[in-house]
Amino acid sequence: MTEPTQPSIEDQAVMLSSLRPIYSALVREFVIEVPACPIDEEFSPTPESVEEADAWLQEVDGKIQVHQLRQFLQITPLADEAVLRHLLAHHMQKTSKSTSDRDKSDFLLVQYFSLCAPSGLEDADLDLEYVAQVLEPVLGPQQPKLPAWLAPLETITQSAARCRRLSELLHSGVLEQGRKLKMENASRFFEPSAMVAFARFSFLIRRIFFRLMHDDLNAIQDGLRELERRGVKTIDCRRAQFSAEEPVGRLRMICQSWKVMFHAEYSSGQPLRMLVDLRAAVDDALQNGARKIKTAAASTSSDGNQE
Repeated sequence: MTEPTQPSIEDQAVMLSSLRPIYSALVREFVIEVPACPIDEEFSPTPESVEEADAWLQEVDGKIQVHQLRQFLQITPLADEAVLRHLLAHHMQKTSKSTSDRDKSDFLLVQYFSLCAPSGLEDADLDLEYVAQVLEPVLGPQQPKLPAWLAPLETITQSAARCRRLSELLHSGVLEQGRKLKMENASRFFEPSAMVAFARFSFLIRRIFFRLMHDDLNAIQDGLRELERRGVKTIDCRRAQFSAEEPVGRLRMICQSWKVMFHAEYSSGQPLRMLVDLRAAVDDALQNGARKIKTAAASTSSDGNQE
């Protein structure tokens, strides 16, 4: 990979000034202990001031975790196209890139693509050429070709697309396979063709993930409404870390709050496991109720025949 050209002092100053609001907000949001930001409204670009400001950003970078950046950027109005472009440039221009820089760049590429691509984009339209075109402002002109070492991405994506429930996706191992591929080829991640391929892969996986997640939430809410219609007041939700007699009304309120919380979640962490387990608990309650109705009907029919 060709090393990026060092930007001018003026260009660095523009980038640093653009990043000041987002980094200052991150410091406040996650209560990060760092010195005051040296960039202000009257920031004067000199080699010394630019070096000082960049050092401050690097210090904040070292204390911001990838999941924190993901969580914050998906809900803040500060993360527009220009800010995401400058964030990517900031991480990609580093002479020495850490694992955290790679993971943050990976997320930022997908976030940038998500922001700039049309909302009604079909999966079939998401070929490498199209992704490279959208990412051109941050990666430059590309003639992408999937490297041989990234061929497994297609198989992983196809496996994810066949999943019909979130539990199936989480237990399939496809998320772990994608992460493993990135880790095993960490030294080649910043090759432009690799970044285009990983951005496409991560966008498709995230799209599948959110679709299945919302399907689960909708299924749970539909199931809870049906249980209320049947007069069921509580269900056993111990498998989802709730009580053995969890009120149906409370579960509906929790699902409403999860719709907001999961909007920014993309992982296989504990909250999502709870979502998967809650759907299983609601499904069990519906099936148990249906069995009881059938049993009661059969009993009534039997009594009638005896008469």
